[in-house]
Amino acid sequence: MKNIVLTGIMGTGKTTVGRVLSKKLGLKFIDMDSEIEKQEGLKIKEIFEEYGEERFRDIESEMAIKAAKNKKVVISTGGGIVLRDENIDTLSENGIIVNLTAIPETIIERTIANDDRPLLNVENPLDKLNTLLEQREPLYKKADIIVDTNNRSPIMIAEEIIENIGRIGSQ
Repeated sequence: MKNIVLTGIMGTGKTTVGRVLSKKLGLKFIDMDSEIEKQEGLKIKEIFEEYGEERFRDIESEMAIKAAKNKKVVISTGGGIVLRDENIDTLSENGIIVNLTAIPETIIERTIANDDRPLLNVENPLDKLNTLLEQREPLYKKADIIVDTNNRSPIMIAEEIIENIGRIGSQ
């Protein structure tokens, strides 16, 4: 079995769904953002503040290489992983890329109470989110599987992913 790599903008449920999916499949779960925080000894927000987004993206690319070396794991990526083609190329060598989506209002509702989202810590987070979605949408759409997470439980989403992976495997 290939790795299952979850992509999508922040607030689409990558970490939550990833944990459920890994349990259902009996696979190890890797949350790239958590791994980056452990490695760097800083929260993602602090990395952005101290070193800037470009340095964070470099660290993220390094972590993508590390994560992709694993076999039979579920990997939750950061929302910006798609900004560098080499990240997705690396992760898809031994992985199925699954993009999780949600409408902007759902994303804001899920993330509003969390001030650890450096890209949404702005005066108008909905405008910023819409800009990010517009920029990243074509990159997210390159995924092998796309799953809508609006008004759905993590278990329902995980089951849909498993079903879709089964279809890909039988082709």
